[in-house]
Amino acid sequence: MRKLVVVLVGAAVAALAVAALSAAGTRSMMGVSAKLTASEEIPKQVVKNTKAHGQFSARLSGSKLTWSLTFAGLTGPATAAHIHLGGMGKAGNVVVPLCTPCKSPAKGTAKLSASLVKDLSKHLLYVNVHTAKNPNGEIRGQLAEH
Repeated sequence: MRKLVVVLVGAAVAALAVAALSAAGTRSMMGVSAKLTASEEIPKQVVKNTKAHGQFSARLSGSKLTWSLTFAGLTGPATAAHIHLGGMGKAGNVVVPLCTPCKSPAKGTAKLSASLVKDLSKHLLYVNVHTAKNPNGEIRGQLAEH
């Protein structure tokens, strides 16, 4: 009887360990997205264009970000798109280049540092699409988990 109890306890501990590892693996997978608009742009557009819009979506697995970006209605070709560090209403530095030049749809992968993953969970990253007429950015969207 004692051996049976030891075996059952051991099996229960093993099952709990597998469940914990599985849950930890699930938490490391995160979906993120952003709706890109002209109204979010900081600083404001040089050439006003309220028709421009876009969508960014991504999956973060560990440190690997697999992303897709679509956009339309820009004042001209997209010269670049980046992920920047900055909270809502704040401009910030480029931390992840996405494409240069860009055509819609664009897709790719990037590796995020541990600090950028933390910034992402705190909504401190945004996507910006740049054009020649709006070199500081034509459309922008704050990244958020979904």
